[in-house]
Amino acid sequence: MAAFSFFTIQDPSQGIYKEKGSKFLSFAFPVKTEIEIKEQLGLLRRKYFDATHHCYAYVLGADKTRFKANDDGEPSHSASDPILGQIRLKDITDILVVVVRYFGGVKLGVGGLMQAYKAAASNALNQASIIEVEVTKNIELKFVYSRIPEAMRVIKDFELKVLEQNFEESCSIKVLLKSRLEGSLQMQKQYLKSIGISISSDGE
Repeated sequence: MAAFSFFTIQDPSQGIYKEKGSKFLSFAFPVKTEIEIKEQLGLLRRKYFDATHHCYAYVLGADKTRFKANDDGEPSHSASDPILGQIRLKDITDILVVVVRYFGGVKLGVGGLMQAYKAAASNALNQASIIEVEVTKNIELKFVYSRIPEAMRVIKDFELKVLEQNFEESCSIKVLLKSRLEGSLQMQKQYLKSIGISISSDGE
């Protein structure tokens, strides 16, 4: 079943964890695309260019099916799995968590690394404000000028957020539709068409 909403973080947050001389700086970012993720990773790599490792994990999409984790030279799964695990524990998405490690001279072992990366990721996420976001899709209403009152009623009844509008002889309004209301709108589609209001979504 498609998700009607999901949880993510509102703003970037940071944390820190220290163990046997090693310092783990953690960062959580709200993101929507792989491009944003690459940009954030690039910024951190430039700022903390002298760090030993930049390990990270991210999850994207309301269905949480797009994800990746990277150990950046640490023993396999010792860093990325604990970071990803903390994201999943919070049940959040559209998020990137990066843990930057400065090696302190004492090896922690795989178990110690897993605990350190888990704690660092948790610290950053615990500083974040988690918000619920409704899943939406772009649709467009098209109608003649005389049907503006009816179109405005549709916008109000279905809680549509106006993105762009054009009121000429042939009018159009681009809006965001909450996915939880899509079924109800579909039930009205034929009626609206009969009164001169057509509805299309991206790709139609």
